[in-house]
Amino acid sequence: MSETVFTYAAPALKFGRGASREFGWDLTTWGARRVLLVTDPGVAAVGHAASVAEGLVARGLSVTTYDQSRVEPTDESLTHAVEFARDAGPFDAVVAVGGGSSIDTAKAVALLVTNPGDLMDYINAPVGKARAPQHPLLPLVAVPTTTGTGSESTTICVMDVLSLKVKTGISHAALRPRLAVVDPDLSATQPPNVTAAAGMDILCHALESYTARWYGDFDAKTPEQRVPYCGSNPIADLWSERALGLLAGAFRSAVREGGMAPEVAEQMAMAATFAGLGFGNAGVHIPHANAYPIAGRVRDFRPAGYPQDEPIVPHGMAVALTAPEAFRFLFDASPERHLRAARLLDPAAEGNDADVLPRTLAALMRDVGIPNGLGEVGYGESDVDDLVEGAIKQQRLLATAPKEVTEDDLAGIIGASLVHW
Repeated sequence: MSETVFTYAAPALKFGRGASREFGWDLTTWGARRVLLVTDPGVAAVGHAASVAEGLVARGLSVTTYDQSRVEPTDESLTHAVEFARDAGPFDAVVAVGGGSSIDTAKAVALLVTNPGDLMDYINAPVGKARAPQHPLLPLVAVPTTTGTGSESTTICVMDVLSLKVKTGISHAALRPRLAVVDPDLSATQPPNVTAAAGMDILCHALESYTARWYGDFDAKTPEQRVPYCGSNPIADLWSERALGLLAGAFRSAVREGGMAPEVAEQMAMAATFAGLGFGNAGVHIPHANAYPIAGRVRDFRPAGYPQDEPIVPHGMAVALTAPEAFRFLFDASPERHLRAARLLDPAAEGNDADVLPRTLAALMRDVGIPNGLGEVGYGESDVDDLVEGAIKQQRLLATAPKEVTEDDLAGIIGASLVHW
């Protein structure tokens, strides 16, 4: 029997310039007194975390700051944050200020200071045990300082497991933040390369959720079997379409200007929020599954605008690198959706075939400075099998694709993504 029910959930939302300075009031209404603020060194250095902390203290809250979140978290970095929180606590709430890395770190803290065990107990199978939380998590407020990850809206915590050289995560509805605070002023000054990578993440969130398997095409589930990613559905579609339209008007300008004008920053933040509200329920698929090994097995790529102490392929960039070929592969599952998505991004997009959306994506990637395929971040033909081996493990994501995806299919997508133009 086919599914007849879809679900939709989202955090409470405060959006607008100055929102990051006023949510201490919300915490006090929850009965919070002691707050752990989680951020990273870069965000701390520009003063965003201190500004947020000042607003919390002004409301009478006691704030302890952990400022060592790692860009692209690992199991080791998350464990370090959890140990810090256990030693410095107890706390009544967690506030994350930063990109997806800080928000995901805060999710792990909120989980593991209230529940027994360690990360491996909760990491998705087959890497971990996929245990469900036994106790309520600490309430989490997510304050994004980059426009892209959507982590402030989602139920996912992503990390690299260093010993296995695999990127994986924890997925459970309890990880969704209680409140998302989106202040465009915080992301207006991020470096152009960060804007480009984060913007591609927004774009792929919207495109993947919009082209995901329709919720009614899944087998029927019982209530206890339902998962946060339920497939494309009428509500998620609205958010995704609106996000694509906003990106069409703002993305290139946001990267070109470096420091974004207030109206551009607001449009990008709105696009990120809308895309997060869409994919946080519909789900993502092939580009995100491929991104895990692309980011997790990088050797020597160090992009401008990011910490230079070790190699990194930023998440949004990793997602984008195989997106054109992934959508070419998926075109026949829903041609009308692919064509509509392309024309939302570029009303002048011509044609009615499988090349329209990939061509539109490649042009946008070129304009915002995304590397020209996997080859430019250090991968070659000899790496294809290894990347396929990592991507095929992401069955939680691949199950959301609108058609079956085999290892041979992934090899074709990844191999064709070594160079795009």
